[in-house]
Amino acid sequence: MTATLLEIGKQARQAARGLALASSAQKNKALKAMAAHIRNNAAAITTANQNDLVAAQAKDLKSSFIDRLTLNEARIEAMAKGLEEIADLNDPVGRVQEKWTRPNGMEISRVAVPIGVIGIIYESRPNVTADAGALCLKSGNAAILRGGSDGFASSQAIITCLQAGLKDAGLDVNCIQMIPTTDRESVGAMLTSLNGTIDLIVPRGGKNLVARVQSEARVPVFSHLEGICHVYVDKAADLEMARAIVLNAKMRRTGVCGSAETILVDRAKPENLKPIIRTLIDAGCEIRGDAESMAADAAVKPASEADWSTEYLDAIVSVKMVDGVEGAIQHIAKYGSQHTDSIVTSEQKIAEKFLSEVDSAIVLHNASTQFADGGEFGFGAEIGIATGKMHARGPVGVEQLTTFKYQIRGNGQIRP
Repeated sequence: MTATLLEIGKQARQAARGLALASSAQKNKALKAMAAHIRNNAAAITTANQNDLVAAQAKDLKSSFIDRLTLNEARIEAMAKGLEEIADLNDPVGRVQEKWTRPNGMEISRVAVPIGVIGIIYESRPNVTADAGALCLKSGNAAILRGGSDGFASSQAIITCLQAGLKDAGLDVNCIQMIPTTDRESVGAMLTSLNGTIDLIVPRGGKNLVARVQSEARVPVFSHLEGICHVYVDKAADLEMARAIVLNAKMRRTGVCGSAETILVDRAKPENLKPIIRTLIDAGCEIRGDAESMAADAAVKPASEADWSTEYLDAIVSVKMVDGVEGAIQHIAKYGSQHTDSIVTSEQKIAEKFLSEVDSAIVLHNASTQFADGGEFGFGAEIGIATGKMHARGPVGVEQLTTFKYQIRGNGQIRP
């Protein structure tokens, strides 16, 4: 298998050189062809996904995991539409980011260029196969995908469609490749760069996977460890708006990284606490709260210290009363993961304080944390949400998958 992996890396490096020079029209043709192949092969993708689901259900995995794994008709169509939306985006490659002329007459330009070969390691979500492959293609990067064992058949069905689209557009099918095994040793091989052929690793998965990648990778990593997202309901919040936002932030899809895991309520308006708790309980959510939350509703279970820093990815949420926006900011600074946090308030000054002082990749005012998604940002899709502070932060789309180089044009200048 080592020889196979090294050959995949070699093929990706060669494909990346050609892809970096491909025209926007050629890349867009490939993306639209991929979308057509996904629609035309929806039945085959569904069958493969059903096989994955049967195996996953036999393992008695939790419902949120099964939800992430599931590809229904609507999700397959969304996947195809996402490819078309990426095709419609501006091509980031070759964009002049800045340009200036030095006193000696030299003209300096900073120009966006592809990163090269990107390795994506992900778990359970087969739609990542299409999203990641398409974003890498649009940004001029070759992609090596290593999907999780639970969605392996689904991902293989999708990769077949992507490579068919590449072929239709006259591009090297090795621009997007999938590791043909779920052996964990393949992850280790990717983290050591496949003999120098991988330039960047992007992990999408649980805490254990991302921690391993960050610990072992010998190449740069775009990642976040957890999505411990908060919604803070201020004393000046419209209660009905707050209830709707909290419900959506937690329960729309509990297994996504933008799902709220902690609800903070301003102690200055305690009457907001019970209706917010009851809204969640009525929707089937388990509440783990502080003493004030337990007093507000007998159904609330006691929260442990660990609950404030737990990413449940399930219909469970922790609830706590805090002393105003300052208390919310302090709590988020202590327990948050710098992913996504939201404030609900009608006071603009309070909102601006929250937006300015909460040090997260995405901060919202009067909106659900579930908008932490590249598609919702107009990026077409995302390869992940980066919570680091170097190069990329927040949804990683085509712009974030480029680096830059300086092009200098002179007319005979020499340095004295």
